[in-house]
Amino acid sequence: MVRVMSLTALPPSARRGYALGSVATGSFGTVPGLLLLPYLTDRLGIAAGVAGLIVFLPKAWDTILNPVAGRISDRSRNPGGRRRPFLLKAGVALAVCFALLFAGPTSPQGLAATWVVVAFLACATAYAFFQVPYVAMPAEMTDDYDERTRLMTWRVAILAVAILVSGGVSPAIRDALPADWDYRAVGVFVALLILGGALGAWRGTRGIPMRTYGEAGGSLGEQLRIVARARSFRLLLVTFVVQALAVGAMLAGVDYVARVYLEAPGMSTALFLAFVAPALLVTPLWQRFGEHCGKRTGYLVASGLLGGGALVTLVTMRVSLVALVVTTAVIGIGYAGAQMFPMAMLPDNAAVDGMRTGENRVGVYTGVWTAGETFGLALGPLVYAAVLALGGYVSSTDGLADQPASALTAIAWGFALVPAVLVALSLITLVRYRLDQAEVEAAVAAERSVQQPPT
Repeated sequence: MVRVMSLTALPPSARRGYALGSVATGSFGTVPGLLLLPYLTDRLGIAAGVAGLIVFLPKAWDTILNPVAGRISDRSRNPGGRRRPFLLKAGVALAVCFALLFAGPTSPQGLAATWVVVAFLACATAYAFFQVPYVAMPAEMTDDYDERTRLMTWRVAILAVAILVSGGVSPAIRDALPADWDYRAVGVFVALLILGGALGAWRGTRGIPMRTYGEAGGSLGEQLRIVARARSFRLLLVTFVVQALAVGAMLAGVDYVARVYLEAPGMSTALFLAFVAPALLVTPLWQRFGEHCGKRTGYLVASGLLGGGALVTLVTMRVSLVALVVTTAVIGIGYAGAQMFPMAMLPDNAAVDGMRTGENRVGVYTGVWTAGETFGLALGPLVYAAVLALGGYVSSTDGLADQPASALTAIAWGFALVPAVLVALSLITLVRYRLDQAEVEAAVAAERSVQQPPT
């Protein structure tokens, strides 16, 4: 029989402590998507199509590994807790592997490419065992529908700071240092951010009571089939993955838009500030909007701003830098909501399943979720690289190759038009999502009535 704990509102310290893990996830999710493709094409001289595959394949490995990591954490009996020990061990491993990512040789080209593949594969493996337990924790920290939104508000705010710092400072470090040290310094800088985030989340979640569900029996394959049949989760996952693909493509294009299309390398940091900084202001507003109008409605509105802003950016990048920054800020406002709402909706799905079945599949749910997210973010740079290749982008070892007009068009379309179309497609599944507050609260009430029969 499942033991039901009364877990509702969390203290602010618990929200802040948990949110610190986003420093690690935000830094690792941002910098490779921003700088790894340019490193391969314009430092190692690797053709755009091949470079896209190098960025994609190690992260695609997580699509297979993440559900396995979720299942392992579901069955963990570590005295330190079911999820927390993974934050420390995997977080440290991820930091070390990332420091090595840009530390390899730059020639011969084959050896340099092999180093990147192996190091990035090691990063992806460590990341799976950090991210999946981390994302699983909210479903076990509270059973309150709105409290999960508040928890995600903190997480997205810290995520925004992490993206702002890692994505804004890394290009500046690269551009300020000589070629022998630029990317290597970026690797060390981001590794320190990852380490700080992992240690902060591990320490900050000490003493938080975690509710338990019964252990799920059967094989991993059986559990995955059960999760796949959960209609609301499936619709939410497809929406989020398609949008992750859009964001991944946009992220991969930032450096090319600034450095090649606009011929203004410093704009990489400016565009990042415009994209991320609004989230620090609007995330609390998105929380209030969600509490009044519902998470699904909030997600729809945020998605409209994300995709609409991307489409308009196709025009503003031809008008002026100021107009481009403004529309990028609109994208950032939409991105903040399009991160917070699905992150708050995921634990609703996992918790409802646990309460209805009495079986613990939270890790499997989050493993599938993070696998999809990682796949989308990894596929984004591959799609962008394919657009560059179709446009005839010329790779080099100094980043100074003359680009044909078709390549400049590809840079713009891959950054703006392709993401806008993808976000529009994601709305097809989002409008069919139905799990709301009433259904979550009904599941909580039903579980408690079973465990606490009338006397």
